[in-house]
Amino acid sequence: MSDLFKGVDISWKPFLEGEFQKDYMKKIKAFLVDCSKNNRVIYPHPKDIFKSLELTSFNNVKVVILGQDPYHGPNQAHGLAFSVQKNVPNPPSLKNIFKEISEDLKTEMRSQGDLSNWAHQGVLLLNTCLSVFPGSPGSHSDLGWQEFTDAVIRAVDTKDGIVFLLWGSYARKKKELLSNNKNLILEAPHPSPLSAHRGFFGCKHFSKTNNFLRKHKINDIDWIS
Repeated sequence: MSDLFKGVDISWKPFLEGEFQKDYMKKIKAFLVDCSKNNRVIYPHPKDIFKSLELTSFNNVKVVILGQDPYHGPNQAHGLAFSVQKNVPNPPSLKNIFKEISEDLKTEMRSQGDLSNWAHQGVLLLNTCLSVFPGSPGSHSDLGWQEFTDAVIRAVDTKDGIVFLLWGSYARKKKELLSNNKNLILEAPHPSPLSAHRGFFGCKHFSKTNNFLRKHKINDIDWIS
C-alpha cells in the first residue's frame, strides 16, 4: 500500500489495496502533498486521516458508525467520526450521543470525548469524507473520498454479525451499499441539536447494538468508560 496510507492496519489490505492504485486516490494523494508543500492546514492532521482504519482492524470490526466529514475547528478532529481529541470540549452532537447512551443504558453520562476506546473495541468510526479545510465544512467533499469509504463500507458488509448505525439523511443513503441480511442496520435522525429531538433521542441504538452482538455470541461494547 502507498506510504501515505502506512498507518492503515494490514488486515484492510486485501480489500483496499486496489483502491490505492485508482486515479481518484492518486489525485487525493497529490492534493494532500500539495497542501503540505504550501503549508495549507487540513483537519485532521495528515498522520490521523486514516486513524479509524488504524485503530480498528478489519478483523475486529463489530459496529460501524458513519459520520459525514471531520470537525473543522482547531484541535478537534483526529480521524475518528464524532470523536474529539482529549481535553477538547465535546461538540453538541457528541453531547447528544452521550445523553442518549445514558438514557438508553441507565448509566452515568460519559464525559470523555475521545472515542479511541470504542475504536479499540471494534467500533469503526468512519467519516465518509476524511479531510476538511479549517472552518469550511464539506470543503473536501469533491476530492473523491466517498469512493474510498464506500469501498470500506462494502468490505465490512462482507462480514456477518455487524451493526451499522446510520444517523441522519447523509449516512442513511449508504444503506444502498449494504446487502448482507446477517447484519443489522439501525437508522435514526442525526444527533445534531437541529434533529436529535426528531427521533435520535429514544432510538436506543446502543442497547439494541449490544443485544444483537450478544445474541451472536460477540463481545458487546462498553460505551461508557
